[in-house]
Amino acid sequence: MTIRLGTRGSALALAQAGQVRDAIVAQGRACELVPVTTAGDVSRASLAQIGGTGVFAGALRAALLHDEVDLVVHSLKDLPVAPADGLVVAGVPAREDACDVLCARDGLALDALPAGAVVGTGAPRRVAQLLDRRPDLRIVDLRGNVDTRLSRVGVDLDAVVLSRAGLARLGRLAAVTDVLPLDAWPTAAGQGALALEVRAADADPGSELGGVVAALTDPPARDAAFAERRVLGLLEAGCTAPIGVASRIGSAGGALWASVHRPGGGDRLDRRRHVVLGAGDRAGALLAAAEALARDLLDAGAARLAPLGATA
Repeated sequence: MTIRLGTRGSALALAQAGQVRDAIVAQGRACELVPVTTAGDVSRASLAQIGGTGVFAGALRAALLHDEVDLVVHSLKDLPVAPADGLVVAGVPAREDACDVLCARDGLALDALPAGAVVGTGAPRRVAQLLDRRPDLRIVDLRGNVDTRLSRVGVDLDAVVLSRAGLARLGRLAAVTDVLPLDAWPTAAGQGALALEVRAADADPGSELGGVVAALTDPPARDAAFAERRVLGLLEAGCTAPIGVASRIGSAGGALWASVHRPGGGDRLDRRRHVVLGAGDRAGALLAAAEALARDLLDAGAARLAPLGATA
């Protein structure tokens, strides 16, 4: 069986999928990449206008449901929290660093940018975080692949904010001029992680394809990323809600934290939950912490700050 691995056609998506393909081949399996064009790749409108990051997942999921591919690779942060009928996120490989980074002209850090500097980003969360930290900045909506975004730095932009994980997978870390630490700058839920999605009938680890996916999965990365996404799901946060969620989990425990911002910046709410992990249900303990964190945020007024479907 040659596994048909569906992916978006961007350079970053192909690099990510290529890593997964190579890991599958290392198991002694044949695997080929099948590029799929998504609505997010065709439109140049802002993500908020065309339906948020979920526009990248729809075409891949359709290809999977129509048996045009056997397995698809998503950036987990681009995957809607709600499950798709008939499909299962069956695996999450080892995760890259989840932090955001600044790529600026002249090697500048965020606090060293001149007053009124022009910074590009397409994410409402990053807009709010930038303006909370530097209300003097001018933020420009930004689309396009990583190299397109980087090419504008020093031309019509002073800086862009990107995911470190994407730059690492493309070998572009030399462009980073400032690292925005997760403790103060939580990112998109699941950022830095990949999602391996299959048809529900193929998800059983005892099946041929399910066994391949299980062998690719890093359980700690999967459990932490799923807990981050659980926070978003409980808040009923839409694609325009400026929310950052992050975690740092070791063998004995760690922490899960989140920030909810007023759209456009100006106010934020931060909450953190510590997690203790024993020999029992690791995934369950992390999900319980996620539920407690979501309650803390709602009780503190998160729904009055950002567009959320949930209320306290």
